Amino acid sequence: MFIRNIDKRIKILFLLMIILLILVIIKICYIELFEYSKLNNLAQDLWSRNLELKADRGKILDRNGKVLADNLTTTSLILVPNQIKNKKQVTTDLSKILNVSYSNMKKHVYKKTSIERVHPEGRRLSYETAKRINKLKHSGVYLIKESKRNYPYDNLLAHTIGYVGIDNQGLSGIELQYDKYLTGEDGAIKYYSDAHGNKLTINDTYVSPISGMNITLTIDINIQKSLEREMNNIRDMFNPDMALAIVVNPKNGEILGMSSLPSYNPNNYQKYDSRILSRNLPIWASYEPGSTFKIVTMSSAIEENVVDIFKDHFYDSGKVKVDGSTLKCWKAGGHGDQTYLQVIENSCNPGFVKLGQLLGKERLFSYINKFGFGTKTGIDLNGEGEGIIFPLNRVGNVELATSAFGQGISVTPIQQVMAVSAVVNGGYLYKPYIVKNISDNTNTIIYENNKVLKRRVISSKTSSTMRYALESVVAKGGGKSAYIEGYRIGGKTGTAQKVENGKYLSNNYIMSFMSIVPANDPDAVFYLAIDNPKHTAMLSSYTTTPIARRILLDIIKVLNIPEQSKEITKDLEWNDKVTYEVPNVIEKNYEEAKKLLINFEIIKNGTGNIVSYQSPKAGTKVEDRSRIRLFMK
Repeated sequence: MFIRNIDKRIKILFLLMIILLILVIIKICYIELFEYSKLNNLAQDLWSRNLELKADRGKILDRNGKVLADNLTTTSLILVPNQIKNKKQVTTDLSKILNVSYSNMKKHVYKKTSIERVHPEGRRLSYETAKRINKLKHSGVYLIKESKRNYPYDNLLAHTIGYVGIDNQGLSGIELQYDKYLTGEDGAIKYYSDAHGNKLTINDTYVSPISGMNITLTIDINIQKSLEREMNNIRDMFNPDMALAIVVNPKNGEILGMSSLPSYNPNNYQKYDSRILSRNLPIWASYEPGSTFKIVTMSSAIEENVVDIFKDHFYDSGKVKVDGSTLKCWKAGGHGDQTYLQVIENSCNPGFVKLGQLLGKERLFSYINKFGFGTKTGIDLNGEGEGIIFPLNRVGNVELATSAFGQGISVTPIQQVMAVSAVVNGGYLYKPYIVKNISDNTNTIIYENNKVLKRRVISSKTSSTMRYALESVVAKGGGKSAYIEGYRIGGKTGTAQKVENGKYLSNNYIMSFMSIVPANDPDAVFYLAIDNPKHTAMLSSYTTTPIARRILLDIIKVLNIPEQSKEITKDLEWNDKVTYEVPNVIEKNYEEAKKLLINFEIIKNGTGNIVSYQSPKAGTKVEDRSRIRLFMK
């Protein structure tokens, strides 16, 4: 009986062992089939180490493919302390090469970590330094590839592009706004070591880094170079507190150029004050616009049919009283009787006070809001300002009057440019943008910006009238210094007195000029502002308009704007140079040629009576009384 019970127990135990063995086999099969990858990764984590390979940031390019932000390949120092055999020698050698103290380098070499990045002394090493380290052949000392951001045009478009930190992270501008697109995926060299850090004989694994995506801007580098050149001229001539310029395509809201002064070099951003680095003036600065804002008031008045600018008249005595406040015209004694077209040509403040009164505060401020003032434009850059517009319940007669000619309110340059774009493009207010598209490493476009219409503000008829009025300002009014013969240029000057602690400063102005080209069908709206220019008369004819003219000539060239013969003829002043187009007198007799060349001085060569050749050639524009040489046969 006892033996029988033992046999039974043995059989049960044997059965349990068989069941346990089956369970173990099932578990092993499960691990091999379903858990192998996970456990293998966990195991490799225990004895694998990664030497990180930093990915290149994506490039930033202008609309023509010119690279504005690129990468330079550099080398960085990585240590694996457990692999270093002679720590004292390594510490001595590296401290000499990197020009750091022995104690400082010792902290890295003797550190109890699997991988130690020598920061910052070992980052972005020069070629010569990396070569010297490589010659040491010390175990545990590695040199790995690292990229450094490079801006080949230095200050060009600095505030808009922005800059990156030591670890290639975007800190400002496009670099910050689109950091997640520009940042690539880091790679690594994976090697294997035991618990003591000794390298195993298993082959290293190379994981290639993937570069970030490329961003193409709407900026045209040739227009941008023109802006930067003139910013430097403004700095040298006028030593202003600040200056800014912006060029936009009014037909879709693309930013073609944008510049600020003071500027900085993003390759060495650490040398500059944070206030310079953070302020992209064309979108951040907020100030009283002055007379450039009269474009908005005049457009509103025309749209509401309160005046016919060609027929209706206004008499300017030089000043107007509003609720006890005297608002003066810049011209002592006033302009007398004038049409409202002449009111904008002459930039007559009392005339615009009258327009504001005719509109009333509800209608005027309704248009101010429709044109986008008081709210952000939504441009795809960080740091945009909003400006300050009077709430309607705080608008009295004086506030209505001053707002009508651009005083007492605060606006940003980008708001002004987009509002004027709406004035001249048929009445359409667009959202501005500066990123054209984003593409991957195969040049496949993954995102593309398109124009965004916010609303229509005025009619095409009003827009057409305003284009004529602005062209007339350049031909006959305060913008004559920006006149370009053969091209239709429109514009409006502005002189805004600055406010500090609630009081207007004396002899401290923001001089500005808003322009369009060509005036009949604008391809570009251009705004220039100079804050507190020194060593010059406070007149746009001496400051903004001559500089604007040079930039407009560049814009005309870059955009291939054809010459036109129907521009409004400029009213000449005593110091203006008169030019004439040389007529064709070849094959005409000398008497006929003399009649055609009445405005020129003729130099006759030869004894014949028929003109065989002339210099300059027919069609050339030269100044009055220029010499024309005729060759006779």
